[in-house]
Amino acid sequence: MKIVLQDLTKKFPGRGRKKREEVVAVKDFSFEIPDGALVGLLGPSGCGKSTTLNLISGLEQPTAGKIFFGNEDVTDLPAEHRGIGLVFQNYALYPHLSVKQNITFPLENLKGKDKLTKAQMNEKALEAAHLVQIQDLMERKPGELSGGQQQRVAIARALVKNPSVLLLDEPLSNLDARLRLQTREEIRRIQRETKITTIFVTHDQEEAMSISDLIVVMKEGVVQQIGKPQDVYDNPANLFVAKFLGTPPINVFHGEIRDGMLHIGEEAVLPVCRTENQKVFVGIRPEGFIVQEDGPFSCALKGVEVMGRDISVLSSNEASLNPTVRSIVDSRHRVDTGSGRVRFALNPRKVLLFTKDTQKRILTAACEVSI
Repeated sequence: MKIVLQDLTKKFPGRGRKKREEVVAVKDFSFEIPDGALVGLLGPSGCGKSTTLNLISGLEQPTAGKIFFGNEDVTDLPAEHRGIGLVFQNYALYPHLSVKQNITFPLENLKGKDKLTKAQMNEKALEAAHLVQIQDLMERKPGELSGGQQQRVAIARALVKNPSVLLLDEPLSNLDARLRLQTREEIRRIQRETKITTIFVTHDQEEAMSISDLIVVMKEGVVQQIGKPQDVYDNPANLFVAKFLGTPPINVFHGEIRDGMLHIGEEAVLPVCRTENQKVFVGIRPEGFIVQEDGPFSCALKGVEVMGRDISVLSSNEASLNPTVRSIVDSRHRVDTGSGRVRFALNPRKVLLFTKDTQKRILTAACEVSI
């Protein structure tokens, strides 16, 4: 099912005693979600991603704009008639019902020509349980399940009606790290098998990038960038997107372009082409540092963390916006921890430049240098 959002806006009334200004949760959101795609809505808390999901589901009515499922305008259609499956962060299972009863519950409310016999409901419930691999847990109560198993029950309940659209609102945030990794892989597998158009809300950029076909990065209700995860990571539209994506996060410095060279502090660190002289923000991905004894960029060494195949070099620089500069280098490199300083060459493809005023990306950043 293709989903089209046209100039979608949602405003909430202000709550202050003196200033009752409206709160704009989503502003002029336009996007076409391809049929069968898994799209991640990504951003910090309060950016409008859950509100967007609620608008698509019908739990909230937009202040302005249109929502289409395929060619049908569903803007004013009640949630129960939109053919969606919705999975919440807190599972929302009925504690007194068994797993099977929780899964079949949506089917019991079907009426008319859609009404099913008990045997048909049990068959559909078993199909959904097999899909999420909980078929051996059907007689248990939710309290007898782990967090990951409860989440699978919630997903099975959403899938049992064969929805046209599956909406997931931070479904992994209550799970521990290892279980979160396993469950997100399961969500991707299920989505590929069912080919259901899926929208996945999360504030965890690693989750969104690992399983999404497309990601939508939001800030304060406004879409900042839409694209394939790797494309958005490599070519962020602005400094906010660059800082939000990446683990460890991007290192940001005050810099200046002078006469075809990028300067950080007093050091000329990289040639740049077709770019006018100006002060800039310089973003350097952690993997963009190359330990080199005569490298053009130097930092005060704070420590080294051995992580197996990689080494994390912790340092500081007066031009850095953050107290610690984190560089990820190959474990074959040797860092002299007794010297007090470390020097780097920079991979130009991992160096991103942004204007000082608008913080938008300067696209003609670095000259082609083979690394």
